[in-house]
Amino acid sequence: MKALTADEMREVDRLTTERFGIPGWQLMEAAGKSAAELFLEQYGRRKTTPPRRVCVLCGKGNNGGDGFVVARHVKEEADQVDVYLFANPRELKGDAAKNLQRWEETGGKSISLTSETEWEKNWPAIASADVIIDAMLGTGIRGGATGLLAHVIKDVNRLSRNATTARPGWIVAVDTPSGLPSDGGAAEGPVIRAHFTVTFTAPKVGQLISPDAVCCGQIFVRHIGTPEALVEEVGKGTLRWSGPEEFAELPLVRPWDSHKGKYGNVLLVAGSVGKSGAAILGGQAALRAGAGLLTLGIAEPILAIVAASQPEYMTEPLAATSTGTISLAAMKSGRFAEILSGKTVLAMGPGLGTHPETQEFIRSVATSVEVPLILDADGLNAFADRGAELAKRKTAHLVVTPHPGEMSRLLGVSIPDVERDRVKTASDAARQWNAAVVLKGFHTIVAAPDGRVFVNTTGTPGLAKGGSGDVLTGLLAGLIGQFGANDLLRVTALAVYLHGVAAELLTQQSDASGVVAGEVADAIPYARRKLLEELQGRD
Repeated sequence: MKALTADEMREVDRLTTERFGIPGWQLMEAAGKSAAELFLEQYGRRKTTPPRRVCVLCGKGNNGGDGFVVARHVKEEADQVDVYLFANPRELKGDAAKNLQRWEETGGKSISLTSETEWEKNWPAIASADVIIDAMLGTGIRGGATGLLAHVIKDVNRLSRNATTARPGWIVAVDTPSGLPSDGGAAEGPVIRAHFTVTFTAPKVGQLISPDAVCCGQIFVRHIGTPEALVEEVGKGTLRWSGPEEFAELPLVRPWDSHKGKYGNVLLVAGSVGKSGAAILGGQAALRAGAGLLTLGIAEPILAIVAASQPEYMTEPLAATSTGTISLAAMKSGRFAEILSGKTVLAMGPGLGTHPETQEFIRSVATSVEVPLILDADGLNAFADRGAELAKRKTAHLVVTPHPGEMSRLLGVSIPDVERDRVKTASDAARQWNAAVVLKGFHTIVAAPDGRVFVNTTGTPGLAKGGSGDVLTGLLAGLIGQFGANDLLRVTALAVYLHGVAAELLTQQSDASGVVAGEVADAIPYARRKLLEELQGRD
């Protein structure tokens, strides 16, 4: 799905009413109701009882109108819902005013706060709530939050320690965190740090790539009646959000007459003495991703360790250096060519090490193979300060998966230079190398040589653990083995998406700090099943 700017979102709303006869009040009702339902659903996953007390902070614009609708629907479940309006009620116009009236007609009360003194007086009661729902400033903000609202945002963020503490229960942003610019720039004032954000119709560019996008927490996009074709028509940028609908046309459901020969013959070259786990994790992920056949090419000294770790592995020993890494002799002897014969995709890099001979082996293989190729970790370090050589290869299909440090070494620039504009960095590299580039990190960027860009928002801090990248490499190999490389960018984006969803599933019932990479690999089939369920729910 395309990401929209604030102006594009306004145009989408206008055309929704003009062309399809859906009035603004109906869109607002659908938005508030969907936000309330999602909040209650997420709360119910973590708590055994409904929220005791919810505070809704409303501005005077349409975002505040959404907040009144949220309050009305949450009131049916919560013990107590308190609404605080940061304006005089007479200032409200149109649909926002109507929804304030509807809130009051249901017996709800709102407290008007127009000064910092009034805010300070009411702050202790707000701070004691189980949940604070932010509906103060919407996507149309110009400049930064100032005055009273800036004060409010700072207090809420201090209370939640920027959404990193268990008290209060949650900070929930409606449509967008107050103060966050929608078009991708840095915020000019404070921004609410939410645990999660429910946005409507389409994600906003700033929620994906702003330096302050972390303020959104987990992002949910909810459809409220606008046809998706209208988003595609109005959105002029190339930035896309990796939502479930992006993968609907891939053959995710297997026919009953399936056999292993239909789903790829993967070769994973990984591991070395002391890093056998990289090969094991990558292989585990490739199998869990659905690869029909998997062979691991590994340095001979660790063959027994790797082979014993998973009975489904086929293993092939490769000549090793004195330090236990793959030797260049594996290439020169013709042994590697024999192993590669008949394979449909090659993934190379995790745990291979940086021995000069091993790096020369990697470069020799990467520039000579003709099957789709995935390079990660030490597969990329072999091209440090010589990234331009990645374009000098035989295969038409290359995926590289650098984290910012690896990208800085490939490009010969600093990590801050890489991170300054992640979309531009990934897109420029994709064009230079004629490759699909996965720039890992918060909101991973997946870029194609033709300028298309996916931004992935799945995942949790549970992925901040050694071995996570090895799992992604195996997952990529398994999916390319199944779906081929003709739509390489989409299949690559799917791998990143499932990797994140697998981590999310693991942290529904446990803390993210204890998740390990092997568990993420094991959760991949469940992530794929969740994707199918979401797609079926949209039909």
